[in-house]
Parts: sequence; structure tokens; C-alpha cells
Amino acid sequence: MKKNYLRILDIDPYLHSYEKDLILRMDNYTRKKEELIGKKGRLSAFANGYKYFGFHRTRTGWVYREWAPAAEAIYLTGDFNEWNSRSHAMTALDNGVWEIEIKGKDTLKPGQKIQALIIHNGKELRRIPTYATRVVQDPDTILWCAEIEDTMKSYPWTDKDFVPEKTPFIYECHIGMAQEKYGIGTYEEFKNNTLPRIKELGYNTIQIMAIMEHPYYGSFGYQVSNFFAASSKYGRSEELKALINTAHEMGIAVLLDVVHSHAVKNTNEGINEFDGTVYQFFHDGEKGNHSAWGTKLFNYGKNEVLHFLLSNLKYWMEVFHFDGFRFDGVTSMIYHDHGLGSAFCNYDMYFSMNTDTEAVTYLQLANELIHQINPNAITVAEDMSGMPGMCIPIKDGGIGFDYRLSMGVPDLWIKIIKEYKDEEWDMNKLWNELTSRRPMEKNIGYCESHDQALVGDKTIMFRLCDAEMYTAMNKFGASMTIDRGIALHKMIRLLTASLAGEGYLNFMGNEFGHPEWIDFPREGNGWSYHYCRRQWSLVDNDGLRYVELNDFDKAMVKLLKENELLTQHPVNRWIHQNDKIIIYTKQDYVFAFNFHPYKSFEGYFIPVGNENAGRYQMVLSTDDGAFGGFQRTDASVQYDAYTTDANWTGFNCYLPSRSAVVFKRIDK
Repeated sequence: MKKNYLRILDIDPYLHSYEKDLILRMDNYTRKKEELIGKKGRLSAFANGYKYFGFHRTRTGWVYREWAPAAEAIYLTGDFNEWNSRSHAMTALDNGVWEIEIKGKDTLKPGQKIQALIIHNGKELRRIPTYATRVVQDPDTILWCAEIEDTMKSYPWTDKDFVPEKTPFIYECHIGMAQEKYGIGTYEEFKNNTLPRIKELGYNTIQIMAIMEHPYYGSFGYQVSNFFAASSKYGRSEELKALINTAHEMGIAVLLDVVHSHAVKNTNEGINEFDGTVYQFFHDGEKGNHSAWGTKLFNYGKNEVLHFLLSNLKYWMEVFHFDGFRFDGVTSMIYHDHGLGSAFCNYDMYFSMNTDTEAVTYLQLANELIHQINPNAITVAEDMSGMPGMCIPIKDGGIGFDYRLSMGVPDLWIKIIKEYKDEEWDMNKLWNELTSRRPMEKNIGYCESHDQALVGDKTIMFRLCDAEMYTAMNKFGASMTIDRGIALHKMIRLLTASLAGEGYLNFMGNEFGHPEWIDFPREGNGWSYHYCRRQWSLVDNDGLRYVELNDFDKAMVKLLKENELLTQHPVNRWIHQNDKIIIYTKQDYVFAFNFHPYKSFEGYFIPVGNENAGRYQMVLSTDDGAFGGFQRTDASVQYDAYTTDANWTGFNCYLPSRSAVVFKRIDK
């Protein structure tokens, strides 16, 4: 075998034509890593920027350090010196680093507001320190500034032995809109009110959006201004730590939705032009601007930027005990055109002048760092391009993520529901989309996330039922539209969860068919919070049908999780387009779906494979009355699998229309 031969070529033989590109990928990674830490260093020892820069208590007072290579002078100002703009000058050290020591333990106090004054080209620029750990907005002036936190104060963690479960069942959530009140929810409210719901449903992982500070609430947290500050909109850092610690006590892992793909362009609030130059952190000129998002793009080839971003990852893991990250906007990062308008229909598109190899190298370094710090950490890539090797180990020629999101699946469900009658649904197309993924790369399957819940789009339940959700979701009325919506909502979730990945994701409230969309307070809606909250009272009302969907989701997660069914590949596939039937087995379990809108089948043959002969019994049915079904299935009946003359092994059972049933082999 050749010295530089990569295992990824055996995993995906189509990559042999691109062997040179993959070797270049690994050479770039090796070269940059050695450049940063030498041949024997460790990234975990390198990514300590937050321990040096920013504000730190000392035995004699405080020290503040900043990297600002283009600054001509820097002054510290704030409450502590009555906002004097020249009394506290910083000293220039080597390599663009500035420092000031403030003697006396009481000179700076937690809660005091501070800013840095940068002198660049003779102009005075007010800036928020780049490593600020708390950033707040003044309610009167609407200006943002940093606030001193006590860096010597430690949180009493009790999660030393916590290890995430191997298969993630992810509950995607947003702290601010997790409450029903008209306003912004808090870390404390989420810990007390929302975490118990998630635990009860059986999800073992939460993925929290919008934690890194962002000035515009309506950006959903995707235009970050302050990378080391937990958003003050929801409370204090200690309250976020308490939330994570409590989640760990419940057996729930916590992922941060990290945004290293871009940053807000604001200069007064963010890191853009901190030292007076655009190119301090970002590419200069148009290369540094994201045309679609109106944001700034990092220069991943610059070592100081890598130090900043890698230190940021370690900070969230070490200081807040996050168990990993969902990396936002990976497609935007790894292509110079950000993947805009690209269909990615052939391999040439992955290995071309359009590929940002520096961003790919950064992602490799990030994944290595994260798993050095915590070997049990979870990393998820939001990449719609299908870049080969995204979830292959770095040593084998990959980028090192644990999972990628199955981003094509939600798009497929939207297209099917919008454009096709129930009788026209293509069973083969469903199967192919839900099961097609790169070899040896794990996916997180999902049928909808926060993206599908935003204004301008619709959740699956809202698409299926629309206006009737306002009038017919009570248990005492009758609505064919609601019946159809509830039936398909459950089937879509079960099919997606069991086929589309080695993990599963749901956005909060969608499990019970939360009505309406998400719309943040803005001028166009009168700055209302009506659509920016979760109406838990709907699912808590036993007279409404939301509870039926909620109970099904709980039963589905329990079945899939306890029997480790996501890690097993489906076999013995049976698809019948005219009957609208999809059947497959996963070891001792058989999944049977009848998507036909009105045809029920008496004595339908359920193939299980010759190796799976035995006795079967139903363990989950979407048609169960407790889940809003018509109770056309009987859980007490047992079925003996037999072999037909054509050498097919299976059993006969009743398959009601618009329903799905899961059987378990109870006797071999």
C-alpha cells in the first residue's frame, strides 16, 4: 500500500479519481497543525486564548489583555473610572498584544460596565473586548457594553461522571422562546419548566440555539457578536451552568449550536473592525462579505483567527461543560460561493477551485480539539452539499465530524405534502431519500427543524391541517382534515426516525404538532411575542388532540432508543407502489407502513426474511386510540411467521389505511 494511501478511498471507491485532492486535504491539515503546535504539541494545550486574553483576577487586582495589531493605542474605560477616556492606557507587548494591570482588588468589581477605546488612524473607536464573557444592552441608551464577571468564582458542578448516550435523540431548542409567556424566557425557566418535559419525552440530548451573544434577537442567534459571552437576554452565566448541570443529572447531553461560519458585521457590538481593520479577523474586500446573510467571513488561513476560534470551542466545553457542538453553516464555510445555487450533482464540485481548503482544515482541527478535550463529545455538521468524508475520521482522510444532518429529508417532505395528492406519493422515492447517505458516515435524521417552523414556511402539522387547527383540534369534534393530519404526522415521524439516520432530531413543540409559525418581535408584527413562544398549555389540555401526538412521540422514542434501532440497518425491504406499502426489518423488529389514504388490507403478507422465522406481536401502532388513531389494530394478537412455496418467510396481518405498525419477534 502506498505511504499516503487513505482509507476513505476504500470506503468510497468513487473518490479514487480525487486521490490527489484528498492527499492535499491531509497535507494542509498536517502542515497547519504543525505550524500551530509543532510536531509533538496538542491542540488542547494551544486553544487557551480565553485563559490569557480578556479580564482575569490576579492576587493584586485585575489584568486585561487584548490582541489588536493595528491599534495605535488602547484605553480601558467604564464605571470603574467614571468613563474617563484616557486615564487607563494599555501597554503594547509583542505580536499585537496589549495589556493593562489594574491594582487593588476593588478597582474593578463584578457588574461594572466597561469598554475598550481603540485609537486607529487617529480616530477613537469604542469597542467591546473580544473575549468579554458577559455583554449587556443598556435599556436607556440601547448601547451594548461588556460587564465584568468574577473569573475566580467557580460553579459547584456535580456532573463529573456524566457520559452522553451513544445514540443521540436530539431536542432542538431556543431558551428565549421555550416559555409560553409573552416575552423572553430565561435559563432558570428552561431548567425548571422545559427540561422536565424533554426528560419525560425520552430525548437524551438537547441542542441549544442562540446562546452566543447576538444583538438582534430575531436572527435566531445566527449573527453572533460576542463569541465568549453567553447571551444575557436569558440571564447570567451561572444560570446557564445550572441548566447544563441539571440536564446532566437527568442524563441529558447538551450541544451548543456554534456559529463559526460567519459573524455579525456590527462594529460597536461585535468583533468586526475591533482594531480598526476589517482584516483582523475576516477576509478583506468582498471575500469577507456574505452576500446572502449580510455578515462577515472569517479568514481561516490566519493563525490568530484559528487560535480565537479553537479557544472558543474549548471555552464552551471547559467553562460551561457543553458536550459538543452542532456546527452551523458548514456548507457556507467550505465553498467560496457558499454553496449558493449549487446542486452538487457530481464529485467535481467537491474538489475544485470553489472549495475553501482553509475552512476544511479548520474543521478538521476543530474536531480533533473537541475529541481531545472529551472523547465522548458529539459533533454534528450542518452541510447540505454532501462533502465526502465529512463524518470519516481524520486519520482516514475525513473531516472528523460524528454526524451530519440529513438536510434533504425535510425538503422532500415539504415537496411531497405541497405538490402531490396522497394517492401520488412515491414510496420508492421516499425510501431512497431516507436511506441514501455516504458509506460509513452517520447522519442525524429529522423531518423538520426550526427552519421549517419560521415565518414563510410551515411545520408539517400546519401544512397538513392549516386553519382547521384553530377550530377542530378538540377531542369532541370530528374533522377529516385533522384525522388525516394526525395520522400522517405520526407516520412521517416514525418512518423518518427509523430510517433517516443513526440519530434523530426534533424541534421543540413539533412533537405535538405545535400550531402556527415562529415570528420574532419586529416592526411588521407590532413587536409582538405572540408567535415567539411555545404554547405548552395546548399539549397539557387533555381535551385537545395535541396530547395524542405528544404521547405517540414519547412511545416512538422509547421504542427506538431502548432497542437501539437507529444503529441497525434496515433489511428485507418490501415496497409496493400501488398499495402504498413500505415494510422493512431491523433485527427482531418489523416496520410496516400503509400510506394508502383509504385502502386497508386484510391478511397482508409481511415479509420478515428466512432468517427471522418465529412469532411476532405488535408493539407500536400509529392507529392506537391513545395516539389519536381509530383502534383498528389489536396488540394482543400474535402472528406465526411461515415460509411460502416461493420461499418467502413472513406472516399475514391486517394493515389499516394511513397507519404504521411495528412488530417484535417474541419467540424464535
